[in-house]
Amino acid sequence: MEKAYNIKGINLENDYLIINIDDQLFKLKLSDISTKLAKATDQEKNDYKVSPSGYGIHWRLLDEDLSINGILRVAKSQQAFRHRI
Repeated sequence: MEKAYNIKGINLENDYLIINIDDQLFKLKLSDISTKLAKATDQEKNDYKVSPSGYGIHWRLLDEDLSINGILRVAKSQQAFRHRI
């Protein structure tokens, strides 16, 4: 199976999701992408799994799923920090 996206790294720092998608680094406010993540504890935020297909991320303790397409839409609409690695 070919991956939809190559997710190399996810960091949740303070109120931000910093994610490497296809060698581009994005920094997004958690409150702009998920109310659950914005209110979550560090333990809840750090318990995630990227889908094998690369389509999304699941936070088990929060029962929260985010699609990479959705994250990219938010990034585009906000012209979020983007840096090619």
